[in-house]
Amino acid sequence: QVQVVESGGGLVQPGTSLRLSCVVSGRTFSSYNTAWFRQTPGNEREFVAAIKWSGNAEYYANSVRGRFTISKDNAKDKVYLQMNSLKPEDTAVYYCATESSRYRSSPGQTPVDYDYWGQGTQVTVSS
Repeated sequence: QVQVVESGGGLVQPGTSLRLSCVVSGRTFSSYNTAWFRQTPGNEREFVAAIKWSGNAEYYANSVRGRFTISKDNAKDKVYLQMNSLKPEDTAVYYCATESSRYRSSPGQTPVDYDYWGQGTQVTVSS
């Protein structure tokens, strides 16, 4: 059974940094694309960043490109989201998700592309 667990959220001030972690268990982690999404109350879940199973390609939403970095550590079965220069509009519940098909050529950027989700971690950016 595949399990996805996020951690690292919290309350931070604007302009500071935070790193989210996601651990995926229950299968060969290195074979699947993984992504981060976020959601605020009353809004749809939106794409933030994704990383190809091989680790050699990254994809970002325009709103976070240049500030956020996604990475993975296959030895630890983990994906990270380094968030710098945080803004109040980054406040959301952040979700980690992974696809169900192995070795896909590029990660999806919509929620329907992902089959396994974590429970989410709250990030609040406020002074």
